[in-house]
Amino acid sequence: MKFSVSSSDLLKHLQLAGGAINSNPVVPILEDFLFAIKGKTLTISATDLETSITTEMEVNADGDGVVAVPARILLDTLKALPAQPITFNVDEETYGIEITSSYGKYKLAGEPGSDFPNIPNPESVDEVKVPGQVLVNGITKTLFATSNDELRQAMTGVFFQVDFNKITFVATDAHKLVRYAFMNEGGDVSTTFIVPKKALNLLKGALPSNQTVQVAFNQANAFFSFEKTRLVCRLIDARYPDYNAVIPVDNPNLLTVSRSDFQNSLKRIAIYANKTTNQVILSITEDSLTIMAQDMDFSNEATEQLSCTYDGSPIKIGFNAKFLIEMLTVLESDEVKMQLSGPTKAGILLPVDEDEGEEILMLVMPVMLSA
Repeated sequence: MKFSVSSSDLLKHLQLAGGAINSNPVVPILEDFLFAIKGKTLTISATDLETSITTEMEVNADGDGVVAVPARILLDTLKALPAQPITFNVDEETYGIEITSSYGKYKLAGEPGSDFPNIPNPESVDEVKVPGQVLVNGITKTLFATSNDELRQAMTGVFFQVDFNKITFVATDAHKLVRYAFMNEGGDVSTTFIVPKKALNLLKGALPSNQTVQVAFNQANAFFSFEKTRLVCRLIDARYPDYNAVIPVDNPNLLTVSRSDFQNSLKRIAIYANKTTNQVILSITEDSLTIMAQDMDFSNEATEQLSCTYDGSPIKIGFNAKFLIEMLTVLESDEVKMQLSGPTKAGILLPVDEDEGEEILMLVMPVMLSA
């Protein structure tokens, strides 16, 4: 089996697929890429048994074949080579691989492609088509709110709710919650599933924003197909909490403030907050927002005042500054509004301006004020 390919093109495809490889795999062959040549097409696969990426590229090939290639040494070699044509020659009996460049030859030991785990194929699936930019937005705006608590398995991923012409992405760690919805062009599927964090991080980096992505799913796996790439991930088999139940509906107090001013003020004030709670206190009266923090252990204290628009009763409420800063980072509106009901109830953060067909809601739980 012999083929020639551009080193820079191959490196680009390998870096995309390589995201699926774990640093400490359970079996050695999971440290490899699977190369499969058929005609003039090279299919590259990588997997950690939970998440798999397959991508295709055109090559000049002499015969079909399959071989597993050690990922780390191949990636390091290609990174060290300037862009140029390179040739792979694979001994089909020993699986020895010889790479020839304009500088010399490099030999490495491959493994039989038949030993590589099978990557799931879409069987008995439902399908929807989603604009790439919508998926990028949905992942970017929700991923930060997922939990790292493995005891709450469902919360470690993003909840996808496909409801005919509407797709909703939800993430929560019980302290903060984000719900991002997009009115899609149309579909005839209604279902829900939870996609793990690792798969979404890989997807976010690889998705083309200007193309439509084919999303297929069954009870076990989700399949994301775009260009000549397919990402397959095992879904989280758990029941997602009823997130609508925690969103307060009666919020009579409405604060409207410049997003960048609010965010920058929080970044400065948070420096003086207690490093365990990151607590900042918002004291809101008509047309005035006062942000305060203090760390009694080190006698640190800071106060800033911002102009705002406020409709409601004066209120004093504590929040984790880190959570608010994260939320304000992913909101794109010039101004944001915050709906509040009381110092012990969750606050709701919303953009003042939204793109047509989009809805985003962020909820943050308060930090209790000390007496």
